[in-house]
Amino acid sequence: MEVIFVLIAVSLVLAVTFLILFFRAMKDGQFDDGYTPSVRILFENQPKKSIKDQPKKSKSYE
Repeated sequence: MEVIFVLIAVSLVLAVTFLILFFRAMKDGQFDDGYTPSVRILFENQPKKSIKDQPKKSKSYE
């Protein structure tokens, strides 16, 4: 029974340690994406055509 208490205590300490390290990494900006903003312009869609660029519809009276 003592082994279970020791394992629970060790797992809680380990979980808290990983949680602290995770928050520290977030604060330091380790997970910030520095690559995508520089290449985002390469993947943008073509601009939509404006109404002026579209051909006018002609009415056909046949």
